[in-house]
Amino acid sequence: MRHTLPIAPQFYVTAPQPCPYLENRMERKLFTSLQGDGAEQLNNSLSHQGFRRSQNVLYRPSCSDCSACLSARIDVAAFHKSRSQKRILKRNDYLIRRATSPWATEDQYALFRSYLDSRHADGGMADMDVFEYAAMIEETPIRSRVVEYSEPQFSSLVAVSLTDVLEDGLSMVYSFYNPELQHNSMGTFMILDHIEIAREAGLPYVYLGYWVPGSRKMGYKEKFSGLEIYHQGSWKKMRDPAEFAESTHPLSTDPISEQVANIHLPEQTAYRRR
Repeated sequence: MRHTLPIAPQFYVTAPQPCPYLENRMERKLFTSLQGDGAEQLNNSLSHQGFRRSQNVLYRPSCSDCSACLSARIDVAAFHKSRSQKRILKRNDYLIRRATSPWATEDQYALFRSYLDSRHADGGMADMDVFEYAAMIEETPIRSRVVEYSEPQFSSLVAVSLTDVLEDGLSMVYSFYNPELQHNSMGTFMILDHIEIAREAGLPYVYLGYWVPGSRKMGYKEKFSGLEIYHQGSWKKMRDPAEFAESTHPLSTDPISEQVANIHLPEQTAYRRR
């Protein structure tokens, strides 16, 4: 006898830990595994609903105290460069971009360590060794690229972005750069360059990760025109950051069971058992 069994993703919740963005708050994540033949489809579907990828896991903040972490993306067609962004592009126009397969290198890890030690020495990734870094880059069940930026005179690597290619855009999973080039606004430059990559590829969006109202670390994302925020189950255009300030209120968070029930899953894959 043959039975067709649907393979439905299972969702779990992490234990609470201190929030890296807002003081005196605890963070918690809702997550599921990303594996098998349906990984690409699941990643696309959940990315549209505010989830992010980390290796073979998809996660979304699901804190009990607030829902301040909001997924952000740029509508490429609605984006227009500001004067300061034009200056940033001109300042970095000497760099050479190279997109490669997701393969970790010693040069990448050296740059990664320099970036963490300078910018995030007390962060959750501060103790990541070379093997963990390689896993972050290489353990991807979906279509991913490593976008490298190099200084041509000495062929030195100055910035890297691990980028997923979604059905409707590019998702900047993690990026880092030479901290000595902070004055070049490298983080903003990489986003601007990814907007151009997406435009050339005919992809409508660039996914930036999370934006947090009131977080100075995340304030730079507000400066991009065409910004959209995933809020209360749909994408909304960012007109005034103050519109989303109420998201830090504890009553803005739905129970876990409701959150999971409201997740739209792609058509389930099935396998046959004899």
